[in-house]
Amino acid sequence: MPGENLSRDEAQERAALLSVDSYDVFLDLRSAVGGTEPGAAAGEPRTFRSVTTLRFRCAEPGAASFADLVAPSVTAVSLNGRDLDPGEVFDGSRIRLEDLAAENELVVDAQCAYSRTGEGMHRFVDPEDGEVYLYTQYEPADSRRVFANFEQPDLKAPFRFEARAPEGWTVWSNGVGELVDGVWRFAETKPISTYITAVVAGPYHYVTDSYSRTFDDGTTLEIPLGAMCRKGLAPHFDADDVFLVTKQGLDFFHDHFDYPYPFGKYDQAFVPEYNLGAMENPGLVTFREEYIFRGKVTQTSYEARANVILHEMAHMWFGDLVTMVWWDDLWLKESFADFMGTFANVGATRFTDAWITFANRRKAWAYRADQLPSTHPITADIRDLQDAKLNFDGITYAKGASVLKQLVAYAGQDAFLEGARRYFKRNAYGNTRLGDLLSALEETSGRDMAAWSRSWLQTAGVNSLTPQVILDAEGRVAELAVLQEAPESHPELRPHRVAVGLYRREGGTGPLVRYARAEVDVDGPRTIVTELAGAGAPELVLVNDDDLTYCKIRFDENSLATLREALGEITDPLARALCWSALWNLTRDAILPARDFVALVLRFAGRESDIGVLQMLQAWANSALVNYVAPDWREQGGALLAEGALRELRLAEPGGEHQLAWARFFAVVACGEADLQLLQGLLEGTAKIDGLEVDQELRWAFLEPLAARGAADESVLAAELARDDTASGKRHQVRCLAARPSAEVKAQAWAAVVESDALSNALVEATISGFGQPSRRDLLEPYTAKYFAAVDRVWAERSIQIGMDVVRGLFPSLQDSPETLAATDAWLAAHEDAPPALRRLVLESRDDLARALRGQARDIAAAG
Repeated sequence: MPGENLSRDEAQERAALLSVDSYDVFLDLRSAVGGTEPGAAAGEPRTFRSVTTLRFRCAEPGAASFADLVAPSVTAVSLNGRDLDPGEVFDGSRIRLEDLAAENELVVDAQCAYSRTGEGMHRFVDPEDGEVYLYTQYEPADSRRVFANFEQPDLKAPFRFEARAPEGWTVWSNGVGELVDGVWRFAETKPISTYITAVVAGPYHYVTDSYSRTFDDGTTLEIPLGAMCRKGLAPHFDADDVFLVTKQGLDFFHDHFDYPYPFGKYDQAFVPEYNLGAMENPGLVTFREEYIFRGKVTQTSYEARANVILHEMAHMWFGDLVTMVWWDDLWLKESFADFMGTFANVGATRFTDAWITFANRRKAWAYRADQLPSTHPITADIRDLQDAKLNFDGITYAKGASVLKQLVAYAGQDAFLEGARRYFKRNAYGNTRLGDLLSALEETSGRDMAAWSRSWLQTAGVNSLTPQVILDAEGRVAELAVLQEAPESHPELRPHRVAVGLYRREGGTGPLVRYARAEVDVDGPRTIVTELAGAGAPELVLVNDDDLTYCKIRFDENSLATLREALGEITDPLARALCWSALWNLTRDAILPARDFVALVLRFAGRESDIGVLQMLQAWANSALVNYVAPDWREQGGALLAEGALRELRLAEPGGEHQLAWARFFAVVACGEADLQLLQGLLEGTAKIDGLEVDQELRWAFLEPLAARGAADESVLAAELARDDTASGKRHQVRCLAARPSAEVKAQAWAAVVESDALSNALVEATISGFGQPSRRDLLEPYTAKYFAAVDRVWAERSIQIGMDVVRGLFPSLQDSPETLAATDAWLAAHEDAPPALRRLVLESRDDLARALRGQARDIAAAG
């Protein structure tokens, strides 16, 4: 709709004109249950009543502005007691406000729509018991789908929410609530931004606990804790562990931030069909319910959940208490929360190796994003809300967190944390820009933050660091230098605080251990590490040992040869993870042939002790097979991976998490008749692997490859759904149905996603996931032309979330040929005036495709 995509210029103009005193919001949610509400025509959205009273001041009486509201209809609008004609002032996304007074009161009575896309007020009907569940999700700008407001982060205000709900329901919001005369009334919030207000309502299973903290001055802080999920998930809900991590996190942040948690209670809601990992609504954090585990999972999953809990908790200070002025400085909250999540996980919980996961998993996300044509500085140029939506990416999160880890090494941990403490106290309940944080850090560290910021926050791209070793006649290090390179597109060379480690085999044949280490400031194209001169000859030089900076690690030829022969012999798990990550980057950059990476995984992954690293290696190996190996080697490579996975599955400790990881990976790569028969036997109980419990989640993991290869038909999947007749089971079934190798099935799946908007966001995601099966690329060939014919229409007609899912998920990446690349280029050339966000998504997919073709060419050349 015109005006729905708010621009930065409009937001700046409105912020200069208006300041907001308060919101009173009333929602009538009784229409969420039962049939279509009276009077609604067939095909019209189910709606609820939303009444907003908004009090604000205007710096220029007589001026005009607008309020935001995305709703099917508006019943009444009143400005300063004057009734306005909704048909004249409301255009579907904005309410025009003219002749404003110095002090104003706007009252908007609207019919807002429930969502099936996870944006605004999402409504979910549980197929297991028919219960209805509601929750809100707003970032960056979807609160206007629930109530009228000024939808931008720098117009903060206190909020008072009220809600009338179906009988027997509970309603939660940011403040403490109570039921009075049939209406839920919530305590007024502190001044917060619109996008972090929240409402959760329904017959949720709710568990309570409490947190208490006595500070040095003798004051005590009491925080009521709550955690909730759907009733159907209650048997699987380990709320005790959620509360344990929550309390550990609150202690950690109180210790380090010296600013008491400012938002009263702390509820955490695990909700269905959630688009994100979680959202930091103060006092009411929302999470995707997949963090409640229905089956056995590895410690990686528990560590990831703890990291997300702590990430969102860090936002209570970085983002909620102090908020960026506009989305350009989104990193001011997301980079910090991503860093603090791991920092607190290591410092406060049982997951003391979380930096290994960060180095191996989170940074891989950053490296990919930073090499796309859409890469951007951490401090980005965000022109409008569509730009903002797409910048919740690997740069804003993982690269930003990596750079903050570098900043801690550069400035010192104590100075970094003291800078944060000053930043909170100076800017509490306000909005900030980059300079506000840098000035605090400059005070505490004595470092030139402006120069650091220019290099790290205001430029894009990733540097490569390569060791150069010169030995003397006695075989000792005469000179060791670090060479820094940058891509032509982003030629900035940066200052890096790095550790350089030297490794060799103990006794010449033992494990690879570090025997020398030096920290050095790398700056410019070549830096000599004087501290390592005279050391014995290394078999492996690891630049960025201990993972202090953000860079692509490269190896000299001797080090690479050592890794090919002895990667599994590196005793330190972080060093080993860094080497694996570097080898994957070499593969993606078409330097290391993809089949060589597969061979390294087959040779050494079975000896990997860190379960998170192992699962990442398995994912990378499959990605190498699907995207980067020579097409004529895929079948052989797949058979080798399946054989290796089965071997490790049988060797793994019975009942252990490594066994579970190999079982899941075997299902992913299973391809031969014997593989499929084993999966079938494990499902039916006629085959057994000692210690492997095939629970419901593992059953679906085994069924997907069977469905994709034609060994599990619709009746088998229907029977499995009857066995697991839940919302989770339905998502699994939909994915498996779309995976079946039939032209008719693919046509049905395509139509369900592209030609209809009947599916919810979760089922769109499941259908897309099942549709794109690499085992039958031939069935997807007709959809290349269909994709480019439909993509701009889908973007125009669907919500941005569904649009992103379709544009990314249905791009014909499995038709990896020069012809598909040419078709993509033709679309881009013909759509230069397409919305920038849409062009960005297509450009990113094009870059992934071009990278895959370069990798395949390298693999073909290696095969000779």
